[in-house]
Amino acid sequence: MAGAFRRSAALQAMAAFSVLALVVPDQVQGRGKCPSFSCGRLSYVHFPFRRQGDPAECGVPSYELTCADSNATIQIDKATYLVTDINYSDQYFWVVDASLDSANNCPLPRWSQTPYNENYRLGEDSHRRVQVQLSPDVDWFATFVKCSQEMNSSNVMYRPVACRSGNSSFVYVLTGLGSYLAENLEPSCGYLAMTPLALGGLENWRTATAAATLEDVNYEDVVRSMSEGFAVRFPFRSGGFIDCLRGLISDSNGEPTVYRIFVIVTNINSYFSICGRHATQLPHPFVVLLMLVPQTFWILRVISACRFVLVMLLMWTSVAYMYWKIKMRVDEVEKFLQLQQMLTPTRYSYTDIIAITSHYRDKLGQGGYGSVYKGVLLPGDVRVAIKMLKGDANCKGEEFISEVSTIGRIHHVNVVRLVGFCSEEIRRALVYEYMPQGSLDKYIFSSEKSFSWDKLNEIALGIARGINYLHHGCDMQILHFDIKPHNILLDNNFVPKVADFGLAKLYPRDKSFVPVSAARGTVGYIAPEMISRGFGAISSKSDVYSFGMLLLEMAGGRRNADPNAENSSQAYYPSRVYRQLTRQETGEITAAADMHELEKKLCIVGLWCIQMRSCDRPMMSEVIEMLEGGVDCLQIPPRPFFCDDDYIPAMESLYLSSEVELAAISEEEDESITELN
Repeated sequence: MAGAFRRSAALQAMAAFSVLALVVPDQVQGRGKCPSFSCGRLSYVHFPFRRQGDPAECGVPSYELTCADSNATIQIDKATYLVTDINYSDQYFWVVDASLDSANNCPLPRWSQTPYNENYRLGEDSHRRVQVQLSPDVDWFATFVKCSQEMNSSNVMYRPVACRSGNSSFVYVLTGLGSYLAENLEPSCGYLAMTPLALGGLENWRTATAAATLEDVNYEDVVRSMSEGFAVRFPFRSGGFIDCLRGLISDSNGEPTVYRIFVIVTNINSYFSICGRHATQLPHPFVVLLMLVPQTFWILRVISACRFVLVMLLMWTSVAYMYWKIKMRVDEVEKFLQLQQMLTPTRYSYTDIIAITSHYRDKLGQGGYGSVYKGVLLPGDVRVAIKMLKGDANCKGEEFISEVSTIGRIHHVNVVRLVGFCSEEIRRALVYEYMPQGSLDKYIFSSEKSFSWDKLNEIALGIARGINYLHHGCDMQILHFDIKPHNILLDNNFVPKVADFGLAKLYPRDKSFVPVSAARGTVGYIAPEMISRGFGAISSKSDVYSFGMLLLEMAGGRRNADPNAENSSQAYYPSRVYRQLTRQETGEITAAADMHELEKKLCIVGLWCIQMRSCDRPMMSEVIEMLEGGVDCLQIPPRPFFCDDDYIPAMESLYLSSEVELAAISEEEDESITELN
């Protein structure tokens, strides 16, 4: 054992001498090429830092310092920070925001969170193609928020910023661990900015920050911390193992050679460990060999001590290897399943959602099921829309399950894509592809005509294809149950996409009707059989009815039900259109003398789709054929039940209602809605 130990120590010394042989000659030959330097008030600055104008092989470009006016500065995300100290042993340097106005008694930190984000990408070395990351070496943050309501004084996390507050808005600073988390943000408050908090300055920041409590820190302490700066780690990725070693041993430059050898021998293991983690290029093969040989002797010592269990260990290793080999065999079916898994939505954590939405900064809208925020996925800067579902202890997550189980398996140009989802306890979110043009309703109900008739027909055809794919393009037919203009989204090219599958259901394709115990949909678009089973069985024809109501609204440029109309015969647009088509009174439909042929086609197809009995309506595949064909091939459909003048007053109370979502229906009372949301 003693002999093995001595051999290990000797080989360790050989490794140190080899490092000197590889590093020192290069330093001697090029001592003036990459020497340590002074910058501002800093001295003995070396790898990974560099100065402007240094040779490309000196330091890492992302750590380039500018030395001017007795100051050393570094650029981080196009912002300038003063570098006041560098600690190579703990691998951090101290920075102060150079743009901070010392004369300002009420400052705010930068809007940008960088360089505070743990995964922030600072830059790329164009020579070595490496990535450098910076992150604060602190656990506490100060987060500034602006609130529309004044906080209760008992909330110790919210510290008032009186100089930034007014009569209608109140600015607070949140301090402590996790102060930047969305769960600590009150509903009446919005995010302003964030900065690392290092109390006590450069000398005492670790102990002072660790000993602080929420009650100890106020706005004045935060301002003082901002002016004193904070520590930033530099877990660098250098281009070469030798460059890393050269930087670590450069602290002993100028010392006698014997002393330098002693330092390297005593620290050789830590040098190899650090440079092995942080270098992207492999070290010299001879150095690798010298690194491995001492470790090999230690392994032999362990094996010698455990030789009695060696046979048993080998047996268990063989069994484990055989099991692993069998488990890793993947046939064609498994490959197919893996490919299918790649097409499924990604599951994100709640912290991912916070990062994607930049702390819920850009709110797109509010719906019955929750709020929608704009976000960005990295890498690639892919814009997404994130729906945060309302949740409480009594929520079973029916809408969340419905969305993921239906839209999660769909890939069609006219159906919005579910990129991913999040589910942690009662916090649930759905991540969709972002539709920059918004929903269809804001265009067709606008006072100005937004689309030409050709474009309207193209949009209608796209919606029909999307719905038809839901009905017949998947292994299970998907019934949407909530087709309406608000649930049709438009991309950059105004290509329509069916969205919002919160009420959707999956059913076998061989079933002509589906069992539904509760009505679902929106008043004005819900099919009659959803209200009363006397009109027929619930099936894919229920979506056809909703699509027909949508077509009529697209053709008329108004909602089908107009509560401001002078009389009931004018209030319900489908009834008026049917009478005008049968009497050829086209002048009453639009301001033009004649109805455009595409307008007439949309109206006729829409009237076919809203027949009261489901058996009289066409399938979505037939609707597509009608929209693709000419208007001359279309026949005027039979008179819908509600178009009879005798029934108009009776239908007003139902179809002139505001848009509300149906929650339930009594199956025994076929003609009455018993509960509305």
